[in-house]
Amino acid sequence: MQVTTVKESLLKLKPVKSTSPWALARRKFLRNKLAMASLLFLILVAILSFLAPYLTTQDIARINIGEMSLSPSGEHWLGTDKSGRDVFTRLLYGGRISLIVGISCTLLVILIGTVIGASAGYFGGIIDSMLMRFTDFVLTFPFTVFVIVLNAVFFGKLNGLLVLILVISFLSWGSVARIVRSKILAEKENEYIMAAISIGCSPFKVIVKHLLPNVLSTIIVQGTILFATMIVVESGLSYLGFGVPAEIPSWGNMLSSANEPDVLQSKPWIWIPPALAITFTILAINFVGEGLKDALNPRSRR
Repeated sequence: MQVTTVKESLLKLKPVKSTSPWALARRKFLRNKLAMASLLFLILVAILSFLAPYLTTQDIARINIGEMSLSPSGEHWLGTDKSGRDVFTRLLYGGRISLIVGISCTLLVILIGTVIGASAGYFGGIIDSMLMRFTDFVLTFPFTVFVIVLNAVFFGKLNGLLVLILVISFLSWGSVARIVRSKILAEKENEYIMAAISIGCSPFKVIVKHLLPNVLSTIIVQGTILFATMIVVESGLSYLGFGVPAEIPSWGNMLSSANEPDVLQSKPWIWIPPALAITFTILAINFVGEGLKDALNPRSRR
């Protein structure tokens, strides 16, 4: 009788569902208050930037001599710049350009770096050597000089913003390729990879279906770091006059007004808003990246 009771009890027991690593990571990230606050801030910045045409009716390009360098007021919340253009309006439109450049460059860099790094790590041998020597060449290439030269060559011939995105992307994937390669080299020694190869899986299927999902967490964390870096790069190049064309507002272009001592000392409303926007956006991205890094770290999961 007792044996029957034990068997019935065992049959009634429901199998315990194990929580997936991604679910654990998501749960831990949601508990990170600083990372969540930073993520909400980035979402707010993106919404305000991309809804700029519906939030303001000011012209971002029209020069108004009668309203040059006006201090903040009810009509112009953040004042006007030295050309009479509304600073708040240009801040919103500039955020859209800076975010587009940052996101586009990050996606291209991750794509190129992942393809080259995964190929080098999986195939090894002469393919690995050739790809890594090419990566070394890209890493040592004079980035600023190349951007300036291309800006001078293609100015007025092609879309300046597109050229900037392509140049930044094709000169910034080296570090990603090295990181992905090192992760692939370690991962491909596992038994399940050898089993997939032994049953005849193609290299493309092994890389895409088996290897990349296991290094995806590293790629995601690297992507957040790159996103912040790309925004800084765009802002710095635009500040120097070699980035986004002057007729297109961006946070870097707006900061270029701080080159003039008069603006820097007595007209802070012209350059402080874009400076704060860049600073807080970069901090928010870094906090989100740290939150993702902590959440995706297997050793830190509880």
